[in-house]
Amino acid sequence: MAEPGARSIWLIADDYGFSPGVSDTIRALLEAERLSGTGCMTLFDDWPSEASALATIGGPFAVGMHLTLTDFPALSTGRTMPDLKRLLAKTEADAIMSEADAQLARFREAFGRDPDFIDGHQHVHFLPPVRQWLIRQFADVPSDKRPWLRGAPTLRAAPALVRGKIVVARLLARDFDAEMRRHGFNVEGPLCGFYDWRRAGAFARALDLFLDKAPNGAVVMCHPGTVDEILRDRDVFTDARNEERDALASDAFPLRLAGAGLSLRRERR
Repeated sequence: MAEPGARSIWLIADDYGFSPGVSDTIRALLEAERLSGTGCMTLFDDWPSEASALATIGGPFAVGMHLTLTDFPALSTGRTMPDLKRLLAKTEADAIMSEADAQLARFREAFGRDPDFIDGHQHVHFLPPVRQWLIRQFADVPSDKRPWLRGAPTLRAAPALVRGKIVVARLLARDFDAEMRRHGFNVEGPLCGFYDWRRAGAFARALDLFLDKAPNGAVVMCHPGTVDEILRDRDVFTDARNEERDALASDAFPLRLAGAGLSLRRERR
């Protein structure tokens, strides 16, 4: 446990269920208590087996839903969803809400409960139709029983090369935190974890910055994994996942946390 007054953060692995190598790695890190939790992509065919494997792990880590509205076949229609630019240019509220319903239903079917938190692949949970969906979906659920939401990004603890990307994400998240809190949601954050994953070795340098500068209560997203052919077929973010895995699994990581006076939050909703 952290000393009174020490900082604590959520260190959340995105993309559980993206590929076997990603899911296996995240489970190993959860079992080693190197993560606060993980956000699940529930739309792929092997989701039931990946969910079952995750459910067998003991511990108080958070299991959330990583809402996915781009690039892949939709659960609700079977049609490939648009890329992020097209989604932003032509937002179809009914289609977004139907797909969000389908992905949430699949989470509930697997775990028998609501997610501990909800966030979005490519930050799609900030979109106005998703905000409306969240408000509608949980209107009858007491505030203390609802999933918490990942809040807006901060420029603090941000490598210089990705600050432009963070500004764009902040615009997408404009008024999100205040709006969702008005509707009774707990919004955790601010969001950290951006770095230039295309540069070899960038995660280790960025991790030091996150640990030193992330505000108390921040949500630090990460994307550890072990690259496999399924991942290469689905995503361009590949080799950096191995680097994240190695950094978080290393013996040095707990020592680095302690040296920063930092602890990981590990609790369910």
